[in-house]
Amino acid sequence: MTAIPPQKKDLIILVPDQDIYSGIQELLTRPQALQVRQIAFDMFKHPYRDPGCFNEAHEFLRPYIGKYEFALVVFDKDGSGQEILGATGIETALTQKLAQNGWPNRAGVVVIDPELEIWVWSDSNQVDAALGWTGKTPALRDWLVSKGFSTTANAKPARPKEAYESALREARTPKSPAIFKKLAGNVSFSRCVDASFTRLKTLLQNWFPETI
Repeated sequence: MTAIPPQKKDLIILVPDQDIYSGIQELLTRPQALQVRQIAFDMFKHPYRDPGCFNEAHEFLRPYIGKYEFALVVFDKDGSGQEILGATGIETALTQKLAQNGWPNRAGVVVIDPELEIWVWSDSNQVDAALGWTGKTPALRDWLVSKGFSTTANAKPARPKEAYESALREARTPKSPAIFKKLAGNVSFSRCVDASFTRLKTLLQNWFPETI
């Protein structure tokens, strides 16, 4: 009797830390908001964080080539050791390496520029709530301006991680991966205009289109 080979899962994800892990885990509980079908996935954290994701993802993921349809690697540009390449250059270089090591046309890389905290700064009131700023005066955005945090063209703080940590300290809210989970579970994705978030959504939509 011929043995039936085990069915592949949809997706394996490699991330550098618990913050990104928590955020993406929560995002994938909202397939309808992402405009994808339900995804069967497993996610792992690389022990060497962002540099490990860039330098060793192809080796880390090699044992799983036959067990998953697609592979996704998500990490920060800042701290990766490859900042000079820029986010797009890092994504291209690692995608090519993954293709050469068993994942041709079925691996994607999302590099968050400069770091995960850029995803926090949508214009949703959920940001105020997650950071412990509800009801505080001045308003969070006004306070950031008063502290010298200039904004980019899409109204995000130019130094997103520093702004995030400063706001938490002012509100006396402890840092926690649960904040990223809360935001991922509550903020409308239409409010998330960051290029790396858009890339993540596009990859997932191409791989796992909504079923009719």
